[in-house]
Amino acid sequence: MDKKNKLKQTLILVVCGAVIGIINGFFGGGGGMICVPVLKHVLKLEEKKAHATAIFIMLPISIASAIIYITTGNFMLFDTLYTAIGVIVGGILGAIVLKKSNNKTIDIIFASIMLIAGARLIVG
Repeated sequence: MDKKNKLKQTLILVVCGAVIGIINGFFGGGGGMICVPVLKHVLKLEEKKAHATAIFIMLPISIASAIIYITTGNFMLFDTLYTAIGVIVGGILGAIVLKKSNNKTIDIIFASIMLIAGARLIVG
């Protein structure tokens, strides 16, 4: 890749990263739903790598957002701790399933979840 295209790709990734960060900060999560397609289409990552990389990217964004929520008083300690137990177990199970699944299956599951989530937002 020549220097001009590399600079263009870097700029696109920075702008996409800012949008993902804004979405994650605004909604308290959900940036990964934008991050995965960006990684697939801009960086041309395969499905599994895009999902795994998105998780890694979302960690510092989520920590930063959590700090803001905590410092502004928009945080419920016990509800968060109880939910965290489920998130940890679910994250481990999800990573195991991701490792064992093929890219096409992951793509179909991800697209289905995005469609269902979108439909639920529209319907209410």
